[in-house]
Amino acid sequence: MPQYHVYGVGNALVDMEFEVSDDLLAQLKVDKGLMTLIEEDRHHELLANLKLGEARQCSGGSAANTVIATAQLGATSFYSCKVADDDTGTFYMKDLNAAGVASNLSLDNREAGVTGKCIVLITPDAERSMNSFLGITQRISTRELDETAIKNSQIAYIEGYLVPEADARAAAIKTREVAEAAGVQTALTLSDVNMVKFFKDGMKDIIGNGVDLLFCNEDEALLMTETDNVGAAAQALQKISKRFAITLGAKGALLFDGTQPIEISAKSVTPVDSNGAGDVYAGTFLYGLTHGMSFGDCGEMAGAAATELVQHFGARLPTESLQVIAEKYRA
Repeated sequence: MPQYHVYGVGNALVDMEFEVSDDLLAQLKVDKGLMTLIEEDRHHELLANLKLGEARQCSGGSAANTVIATAQLGATSFYSCKVADDDTGTFYMKDLNAAGVASNLSLDNREAGVTGKCIVLITPDAERSMNSFLGITQRISTRELDETAIKNSQIAYIEGYLVPEADARAAAIKTREVAEAAGVQTALTLSDVNMVKFFKDGMKDIIGNGVDLLFCNEDEALLMTETDNVGAAAQALQKISKRFAITLGAKGALLFDGTQPIEISAKSVTPVDSNGAGDVYAGTFLYGLTHGMSFGDCGEMAGAAATELVQHFGARLPTESLQVIAEKYRA
């Protein structure tokens, strides 16, 4: 039996969430609904126009949120990332440990620098606009990987946000290669439409000859496959992934289990914050896969978790809430 159910690699960002009006979003010249990479001066500019005391903070980064969700449900999980030797980095490391996730981090192996932050602006329509200052996580490389942990996992999960930087992309590719050589399943999230739009060739390098499982939303699927409808995209995705889950927002999700498509419906709710929905979806799905659930049940459970999350502020659900959802699908 492998030591870990899920091994993840991705950015380490402390999420700072703010509720803002559409007018303020426009004044700040923030692209609504997208993830935008920003430099340190822009990071300071945004924070100067927001009320820091109103921020909700937690350790984040897309893959971190996913791996934390797997741990909340009882999976054994490992996360490779990079934080600086600063107070924010210490907060991140302690928060990850408190969530029950093993990692490559320790008090004595961190470098000088600034730990990354993600300023998440939530408008009244529940749309999240993310402004990520990567800080030291921009320098994540193969040095942060734990190959022993990868080889001793059921699934190696890779964050698509690693694609812009050469060293980070190399870490993603190395993770896939080590996993493949060890017979460990590989999973990738496309992460954000901008990652596909501007770095498609790099994403193809991460995918290589194909991954075992792919997560994406409808826009990412269409852009990745250069198609104009989700049915055509699903056909094309079969060439790069054995199985996949395409989330369709209020329309539910379209899965492919390696043999046939599976349509998952969605419950109608009033969302207040969509930040982290895709992350908890992937985390709940990965938990189900590593605990003997059918592909369809994984999709149903993941959809239920994401639906619950968007009705609350914050990128994570309380452990109790996730456990209640999972209990309905456990054998």
